[in-house]
Amino acid sequence: MTDIVITASAVLAASNAERDQGIAGEAITAGKAIYLAAATNRWMLADSNSAAAEARQAKAIALNGASAGQPVAFQKSGDITIGGTLVAGQAVYLSDTPGGLCPLADVGSGEYVVLIGIAKSTSVLQLSFQYPGVAL
Repeated sequence: MTDIVITASAVLAASNAERDQGIAGEAITAGKAIYLAAATNRWMLADSNSAAAEARQAKAIALNGASAGQPVAFQKSGDITIGGTLVAGQAVYLSDTPGGLCPLADVGSGEYVVLIGIAKSTSVLQLSFQYPGVAL
């Protein structure tokens, strides 16, 4: 699978972004897809082929890097400059690399389909998290 290469320092929320913050449960880098672990109430890296259904349900994109136990800011909706090269009009999905993003063509057999958003340009992604619970 080929993930979109993200430059963490270039990840920026747009003015229409719905932002929040929480505590990281593991090391997180800006631009990674994350979910809230119910048992710990900590934000973790989402993963499309995780055995745990909860981990497959990306809810936000990290806006900063954080180590376990540190605050992490994240974006749940709106436009985000993702810090990677996108293809305008292309759908972006959660990959099987924890926190990674990829095009649909790179979502492999046995992975769960998790839409992250649609590219508005070569650098801006409109977030639209959708998890239908369907594996390929």
